[in-house]
Amino acid sequence: MKDRNEIYQMLSEILVTMFEIDEADISLDAHLYNDMDLDSIDAVDLVVKLREITGKKIEPEDFKQVRTVKDVVDAVEKLAVN
Repeated sequence: MKDRNEIYQMLSEILVTMFEIDEADISLDAHLYNDMDLDSIDAVDLVVKLREITGKKIEPEDFKQVRTVKDVVDAVEKLAVN
């Protein structure tokens, strides 16, 4: 992951392909649970996919406060620096 834009694009692709989210519904402010109807199992699937892509171990605790697309981008960016 090079920058926030690249992380956002990667996340958008995951949301479209894995969860069949309409790309028009994806924005930094979009709420994963309310706007995109993801549930806790979807969140686990997302974390697993992000782990595969980043090669970083992602702790579930790191994603407990994640609510929006921006939160996911921030969390992945933080992982990329570590």
